[in-house]
Amino acid sequence: MYTTPLSTLISSLSLDHHLYADDTQLFFSFHPFNFDSRISRLQNALQNISSWMSANFLTLNSSKTEFLLIKLKNQLAKIQNSSLDTSHSTRNLGFIFDKHLTFSDQITALSKACYYHIRQLRCIQSYLDSSTACTIATSIVHSKLDYCNYLYYKLPKSQLSSLQQIQNSLARTVMTAPKSCHITTILRSFHWIRITERIEYKLLSLTYKVLTTTQPPYLHNLISIQRPRSTRSSSVVTLGLLGHLHHPL
Repeated sequence: MYTTPLSTLISSLSLDHHLYADDTQLFFSFHPFNFDSRISRLQNALQNISSWMSANFLTLNSSKTEFLLIKLKNQLAKIQNSSLDTSHSTRNLGFIFDKHLTFSDQITALSKACYYHIRQLRCIQSYLDSSTACTIATSIVHSKLDYCNYLYYKLPKSQLSSLQQIQNSLARTVMTAPKSCHITTILRSFHWIRITERIEYKLLSLTYKVLTTTQPPYLHNLISIQRPRSTRSSSVVTLGLLGHLHHPL
């Protein structure tokens, strides 16, 4: 409640934003040739936010303030250098975004965390029954693999393969099975679907939720259901993006 007026201030500066407890995220899109004017607007916004915080006995932590410029590689040459220091990647609610949205840093960090827990699970595996080991694996490792996993959709096979290898290693650890044991049999015994299927399931679940509950509004306002063009596809639901985007989902 104390920081609620900050949202009104940011909106008045023509910037989109999200507020998460003590974290504030500003974001906007622009054409590469408008880079200088947009950055000037951002700098002005930060000055206004800093002044508002000072007037309300708060402090803007500059050491934890990061600027991430997300772009295609071929757009880099069109953007002039700026006095702002840009980050190669940054965390957003625990998920690492990099400037080209390759998610390579995220997958590297995720792999490190998951394999650490898998090694710890192996250390205590002999003291656990199968059901308890499966519960621990699901809550500690699978939860990390499933977190925001719809962002992995359509990533290169090499990256998705790295995630699948984590799940395979986890399944063999729970089952105490050798590497020679066929992984499909183990996954089926636990009723675990593969990584690509888990990603698609999460994406479909989110889409269904948005369409049926209209929540969250910032996603629901972006999509519309398009009428089928022929009777043959009458059972197929086609989604389109509203506004200035016209690419089919």
